[in-house]
Amino acid sequence: MLGELSKREIITLLESKFIGRIGCHVNGETYIVPVNYVYHNNAIYAQAGEGKKIEMLRANPRVCFQVDEIESMFKWKSVILWGNFEELSDMERQQVMQGLILRIMPNTNEPGRHPAHAINPQLRDSLIVFRINIEQGSGRFESHDD
Repeated sequence: MLGELSKREIITLLESKFIGRIGCHVNGETYIVPVNYVYHNNAIYAQAGEGKKIEMLRANPRVCFQVDEIESMFKWKSVILWGNFEELSDMERQQVMQGLILRIMPNTNEPGRHPAHAINPQLRDSLIVFRINIEQGSGRFESHDD
């Protein structure tokens, strides 16, 4: 059976996951990459180092964001959101970084690793912390009884 997720089911999926895919588009090029995130109050919060993703998001803040839960080819849930990228600063930036650490670290088998592990430690203070203000979204599922 194929179907649509309710708003509550969409929120539950977003709250239960911590890796999603952000899609951005500039000058005819589409770029989709996974990011660690936290969902809170109708927004996605994440961080990244300077690079292609941030350059594209600054050039065109309209983004889409996708999260899924796949148990099998015939049992899955997927949510796609559309919204606007917004860089955060100062106190809000610190609060989001703490939220990301608290959300991500319990889900790693390497507790000594920093959530920004792929970024040079000398550059971590210059991480871009951002929010995607969600404007719309939808969710789908497939489920077959055995």
